[in-house]
Amino acid sequence: MVKLHLEKLQENDFDKYYRLVSDEKVMAQITERATPLEEAKENFKKLMDRNKKHVIIGSYKVVDALTSEFIGLGYLTLSEEVAHEGEIGYMLLPAQWGKGYGTAIAERLIDLSKQANLRRLIATIDPENLASRKILLHHKFVSEKLCEMDGLPAEVLRKEL
Repeated sequence: MVKLHLEKLQENDFDKYYRLVSDEKVMAQITERATPLEEAKENFKKLMDRNKKHVIIGSYKVVDALTSEFIGLGYLTLSEEVAHEGEIGYMLLPAQWGKGYGTAIAERLIDLSKQANLRRLIATIDPENLASRKILLHHKFVSEKLCEMDGLPAEVLRKEL
């Protein structure tokens, strides 16, 4: 079993964030395009602002607990429309795919959701991202709907806590 350490993203973590969002393989099933530098800077600033507002809610860098190697990012955000609902998500560097990190990150984010007293979680994935779908189903998420978001195909899964 993999051992992870999650730590809230800090201002000096932009390089790690950009390493992920500028990677075409990582972003292929998120936005279908790598994020340009200026857009990434704007998005990172929003993440930092959100991280400052909450103790538990926010974006986390994920490192291997044994090697301290950067693995990817995970996030827990609050729904703006539904009380006590949050959304989880994660991105891994391609070299870390298939090693069990996604499952471990999802588990940690679910635990954080419970600490934040959330009652329901959602996760939005590309319907063709079978690995993420398998991870979420393993953690008892159920498919709620297939739809389109920002012009891209999406599947929304939910979990009652």
